[in-house]
Amino acid sequence: QVQVVESGGGLVQPGGSLRLSCAASGFTFSIYTMAWFRQAPGKERELVATITSSGGSRDYAPSVKGRFTISRDNAKNTLYLQMNSLKVEDTAVYYCSTVSRGFWGQGTQVTVSS
Repeated sequence: QVQVVESGGGLVQPGGSLRLSCAASGFTFSIYTMAWFRQAPGKERELVATITSSGGSRDYAPSVKGRFTISRDNAKNTLYLQMNSLKVEDTAVYYCSTVSRGFWGQGTQVTVSS
């Protein structure tokens, strides 16, 4: 059974950092381009970052470029999102998924607040 489990969210002050993890199982993780999305209350889901299957190509939304880093460990079937210099505007539920198929997890809440 396909399963994606996000973790690592929490409450941080502006300027702080968090590292999100996404543990995948039930599919061949290493061949899929993966992505992080986020959704704030009342807003549409937003693409945050993508990473190709080997990790050789990464793309970021302009709003997070230079602050967030997407990475993956195919041996552990895990996707990561390192978030630095967090802003209040980054507050959202963060989800990971394949790009080509909707293998969504439950999301992890990130709250940036003073």
